[in-house]
Amino acid sequence: MTQAGTNTYLLGGDDGLAVIDPGPDDSVHLDLVMRTIGRARVSHILVTHSHLDHSAMAPRLADRTGAPVLAFGSPEMGRSPRMAQLATTMPLGGGEGADTTFRWDRRLEDGAIVEGAEWTLRVLWTPGHYGNHLCFAWNDRIFTGDLVMGWATSIVSPPDGDMAQYLASCERLARQSASVLFPGHGDPVTDPADRIAWLIAHRKAREAQVLKHLRGGPADAETLARAIYTDTPAALIPAATRNVLAHLLDLHERGRVAADPHPGPTASFALR
Repeated sequence: MTQAGTNTYLLGGDDGLAVIDPGPDDSVHLDLVMRTIGRARVSHILVTHSHLDHSAMAPRLADRTGAPVLAFGSPEMGRSPRMAQLATTMPLGGGEGADTTFRWDRRLEDGAIVEGAEWTLRVLWTPGHYGNHLCFAWNDRIFTGDLVMGWATSIVSPPDGDMAQYLASCERLARQSASVLFPGHGDPVTDPADRIAWLIAHRKAREAQVLKHLRGGPADAETLARAIYTDTPAALIPAATRNVLAHLLDLHERGRVAADPHPGPTASFALR
């Protein structure tokens, strides 16, 4: 689900580099990053979110460079009130790829400014794919982690993923009028407005498909996923089911569907 792997970005020069998304805990990846850093001083390690393919290398890179790790915090700190409530009252599943041991040295608030010797980044809190997800704006270019990727859509898996938050974050990103997006996976996005508009339209089309299938009668998330994602390989149906669940929980919150006995992965959902 990471295509060619995770993009690790180096921003700055010899007097102070920012490393954005150190990547997975992989020695080959670490050696490549260190060779690219060379003699430069690393002043900041920035993490978009604490999925293992983005954050797991942070402790080893910090040990090698002495640089602090900067991030929003734990996924729980970024959950919407609704997801926080659901997570405490029922098993929602999820947790795919979570870096459960992730630690940070400095917590970044929304709107914070991080400065290096030759660069300035503005922090955008953009939950949805993950509660603690951040984007980093560098003038009119933005490092987008997994909010906007260059090759596919992102999984939204409750409770750390939240469809309403995801769409709101995409809309916020669209208002930034970026010239280029640098995603966590895939090539740079050189048509940000079109890409973000497509992602929003895609999610709304999925919602419409969910509602359409529910007109035929109540169903759970997996049944709906198998009916909607007909061209998806069987190995990816669990991820598709999590996306459908995210839509269903959002629709339930908005009063569009009812859940029996309560909203969750095994619930039967029906149109109101």
